[in-house]
Amino acid sequence: SSATEHSGFNTMVTKAYPLRILNHNTEEHNNSGGGAEPYVGLEFDTAEEAREYYNVYAARTGFKARTGQLYRSRTDGTVSSRRFVCSKEGFQLNSRTGCTAFIRVQRRDTGKWVLDQIQKEHNHELGGEAEETTTTTTPRPVRAPAPTKLATTVNQHRPKMKVVDESDREQRSSSKSSLKRFKSCSVGEGEVSNDHHSKAVSGSEPYAGLEFASANEACQFYQAYAEVVGFRVRIGQLFRSKVDNSITSRRFVCSREGFQHPSRMGCGAYMRIKRQDSGGWIVDRLNKDHNHDLEPGKKNQDGLKKITDDVTGGLDSVELIELNNNNNKHIKKATSRENRIGKEWYPLLLDYFQSKQTEDMGFFYAVELDVHSGSCLSLFWADSRARFACSQFGDAVVFDTSYRKGSYSVPFATFVGFNHHRQPVLLGCAMVADESKDSFVWLFQTWLRAMSGRPPRSVVADQDSSIQQALSQVFPGAHRRYSAWQMREKERENLRPFPSEFKYEYEKCIYQSQTVVEFDSVWNSLINKYGLRDDVWLREIYERREHWAPAYLRASFFAGIPINGAFEPFFGPSLDALTPLREFIGRYEQGLEQRREEERKEDFNSYNLQPFLQTKEPVEEQCRRLYTLTVFRIFQNELVQSYSYLCLKTYEEGAMSRFLVRKCGNESEKHAVTFNATNLNSSCSCQMFEHEGLLCRHVLKVFNLLEVKELPSKYILHRWTKNAEFGFVRDMESGVSSQDLKALMVWSLREAASKYIEFGTSSLEKYKLAYEIMREGGKKLCWQR
Repeated sequence: SSATEHSGFNTMVTKAYPLRILNHNTEEHNNSGGGAEPYVGLEFDTAEEAREYYNVYAARTGFKARTGQLYRSRTDGTVSSRRFVCSKEGFQLNSRTGCTAFIRVQRRDTGKWVLDQIQKEHNHELGGEAEETTTTTTPRPVRAPAPTKLATTVNQHRPKMKVVDESDREQRSSSKSSLKRFKSCSVGEGEVSNDHHSKAVSGSEPYAGLEFASANEACQFYQAYAEVVGFRVRIGQLFRSKVDNSITSRRFVCSREGFQHPSRMGCGAYMRIKRQDSGGWIVDRLNKDHNHDLEPGKKNQDGLKKITDDVTGGLDSVELIELNNNNNKHIKKATSRENRIGKEWYPLLLDYFQSKQTEDMGFFYAVELDVHSGSCLSLFWADSRARFACSQFGDAVVFDTSYRKGSYSVPFATFVGFNHHRQPVLLGCAMVADESKDSFVWLFQTWLRAMSGRPPRSVVADQDSSIQQALSQVFPGAHRRYSAWQMREKERENLRPFPSEFKYEYEKCIYQSQTVVEFDSVWNSLINKYGLRDDVWLREIYERREHWAPAYLRASFFAGIPINGAFEPFFGPSLDALTPLREFIGRYEQGLEQRREEERKEDFNSYNLQPFLQTKEPVEEQCRRLYTLTVFRIFQNELVQSYSYLCLKTYEEGAMSRFLVRKCGNESEKHAVTFNATNLNSSCSCQMFEHEGLLCRHVLKVFNLLEVKELPSKYILHRWTKNAEFGFVRDMESGVSSQDLKALMVWSLREAASKYIEFGTSSLEKYKLAYEIMREGGKKLCWQR
């Protein structure tokens, strides 16, 4: 029967039937609750049935439905409830109106799903059926024409990459990841991989009822169709059977579906296939309309994409991307790569990544797969806070591989930037499977993709050839600097047999040479004096001096990362060589929260504390108003020190002047400063501004002599100011695409909203204040239409 009353309960529980049953004109259909209005107590066998039921109701009522939030049990991580909402819920798109209509279903101990919350009222006009949920009479199954072979371009020796970003969140299996089940089927984007029998149809239009022998064949067909029409394909949602966990349906979507990545624009084009009892697959839903320009006949050259046919636990709707299309002239025998990551780490981390995605829409992670064995290799992940921090402070990056120092059991690496308080901020994490160039190329390309394709201006990393070659390939325009700790290790090892006099002069040459000419001259004199022309290590490091010698690095911006100082790992002692598997995630989150709490304290101090002024110069007051506390103190020290210097004009022609600035009582400490009176451009031979983004005492001395009362705006970098979190807005004129800007705005607003939540929930009074502020702001944003 359609309804069953349970004694002892006031609520009637009605059995609702899924869409596949409602499609047929049967007695069950006529009598089922599927055509009724949803109400609290309505029962379903699965969450998927509830979704399809709400889709049917939405189509009949006149709106479109989509999947909303899901919630997981804190006990075992399984999905405990789901929300299905009106497609106009939220404000992320112009088409959305903040509609609050939804249903929520909750999983009971019996395994059933019961509707426990509902909102039927919409804040927009209703009318027309949802295109995606409209059901038509299924035509007689028609087999797709015989497929034709596509061209293949595959590097046999590179692993494929699995990328899972924040858009691939809906309809995940709640079961644990089984790493043995990674199994790639041969579907390329304009190309076909190793499977020489894979085929794709070109020139045929997809339509409801089109039948395929396999999901792989359907994907190839849609890929070939996409190439003719002029768009690219990626793998969308898949759905699994509650009985045996086998895949029952798949969606293939336009690569511009969704909004989470800057290149995406919410395109609704897709093809869905459903598995038949016979084992074949049939097209049951289709949308051919795109919301962007198409490029017919243009083959995709961005890389080879593949799908997985049998994966679980959050790796369902993914792209496999081959990021290295260079054909090696010398082909070695294919062998599986070494892996320093213990197999037991993958299930733990993948489960953690999936749980993070349920609470953080911007969470990104990627897995590198070995093309030969199908096993997992390197891992990369970054939460939305790290991705947004990269838009603010990703200009100078440290790729920290401290695990390589000793006998670390876990090859854990971090990408670290420095914020406007000169504190380290996390820009991404990785587990590095092996130390080959290919592994690091994959990692750097993945990090770049997660960070909206904005490369850093400078990178600090180990001097190993595999890392440096990968950096040169992925970030060709970035300045590269060797890690200070590694240089110190190499020096201790190679300079041990030399006399102490040589070591003293060696240090003096490196850290007291002011120009590259001076460095080269002193170095050569030193080598000749001690007869070291044949020393291999000294010769090698001199050839690479632009990556470690301060005189060569001063002209490059490194955000004040000390050249001669050892870099403290971001997580400090929280994560070390002996960190056991069961404690890794807890310590990771504890260390991350500690760092972010330190950042919050500095934010608070910069806005609420005011340092004392030590001079009467207007420039000091100007910088106190703009800079963060930490940066202001550095500037203030330079300003105070400028009083102990003498300034002498040595050259003048028109608006151009040159000054010699030397310290009182120290003839050897002197610098040349040039000044242009027309545009107030100034430069110093010490190059502090070029290296750190702050003016030096020598330029400040010249400004004081010439009565320049305030610093020109060009000399106050936005990244050092209290408002640095809005820095990307200033970059709009510097080539940031509209998609990049949208992603940055989303991350920025999300970060601001999280602070409202954090402080607004600390007390009832602060909650009322925060709520009132947001409500008033909402009025200005015209939420009420």
